Amino acid sequence: MSSELQPRPAVAAPRRPVRALTRLAGVTVLAGALVVGASATALAAPGPSADAERVSAAPPAAVDTATRPPRTTHGPCAYTETPDEPAARPVPLPPDPRRTPARGSVRVTVATNHGPIGLTLDRAAAPCTVQSFLHLVGKRFYDRTPCHRLTAYPTLSVLQCGDPSGTGEGGPGYRYRDELPTDLPPAPTDPTGERRVYARGVLAMANAGPDTNGSQFFLVYANSALRPNYTIFGEVDAVGLATLDRIAAGGVAPTAEDPAPVDGAPALPVTIRKAVRWHHHH
Repeated sequence: MSSELQPRPAVAAPRRPVRALTRLAGVTVLAGALVVGASATALAAPGPSADAERVSAAPPAAVDTATRPPRTTHGPCAYTETPDEPAARPVPLPPDPRRTPARGSVRVTVATNHGPIGLTLDRAAAPCTVQSFLHLVGKRFYDRTPCHRLTAYPTLSVLQCGDPSGTGEGGPGYRYRDELPTDLPPAPTDPTGERRVYARGVLAMANAGPDTNGSQFFLVYANSALRPNYTIFGEVDAVGLATLDRIAAGGVAPTAEDPAPVDGAPALPVTIRKAVRWHHHH
């Protein structure tokens, strides 16, 4: 495990240190501290430096589930139940057809209290991710949910959403494998060459380590430098970027511990009122 993924000083201790820490780091809104748990959905960060970035999602406390093995779908995506990380909002496992659609794009509009965010999902780039996301949209999993985390590091500028609990620890009660990008340009800010550019407008999944995708996702509002450990499954349209810019301009909510934070709850609270798939073609 590289030092990059270790918690910064002042960060709450991981609840279950056995899991790798690589999702968009969950934010505890009350404490304003990053919870570096091991489960739901996160961004990775560069070490304990001032602009350490991590996009991760912390898992809830483990539950004793010795009764039966987790169910897994039988198709190519193998969506797998996570009994130790129960769903933040009840939802069945996604469909997993033998021929998962892997061509074309799908439009989704995420209506927020700050305006619409239009998304174009790319089935070719991440067929299993798009299938899961559309399943959650169709089940209204994202309706009336907060976007719990805003980052404003020079090298990590994202809004993180997709956890109905708003804690950074919630997910859909299942996980699935990564579909990682292989063609991203090196980040000019990283002399090691390990980080890549997640460009303004990218839509990607947060995670808590390899193959731990769930429901949390992040929207990039300024070019960011990350290890290529986050599945990219679409892009934000121009209207959506204007909405993101308004949210980002409000900054991160100050806390007693940090009057000028660069990572935490958005100062302008963000609620996804409804996420809707467009069924007609353009």
